[in-house]
Amino acid sequence: MSASLLDAGAVIGCPHGGRVTAATTPTGAVFSDGVPVATAAHSYVVTGCPHTVDGVPMSCVSVRWTADSTGVTVDGAPVLLDTSAAQCFTAALVPQGPPVVQAAQRKVTVR
Repeated sequence: MSASLLDAGAVIGCPHGGRVTAATTPTGAVFSDGVPVATAAHSYVVTGCPHTVDGVPMSCVSVRWTADSTGVTVDGAPVLLDTSAAQCFTAALVPQGPPVVQAAQRKVTVR
């Protein structure tokens, strides 16, 4: 299976167009083109989500990632790939759907 390694510069959005960014900056010793590799240990927030349900704001505010079991880790935390499972959530922890990865870095092969 081939997947792309996510780094702190990856462009990620919620399913409604909000922007996903790392709330805690990846600071590991592993870099891709000078940018830290993203891991499941970092927190991710959503800003600018316009989602409403029956006129009530139901904005995505966070993302929880479930890293692939590739065995590849940085500082003991699994790296994130564009194929890693994730879910966007509201402030009340209501699932809103998976984030959309628009850009990722290097291709890796998982065996």
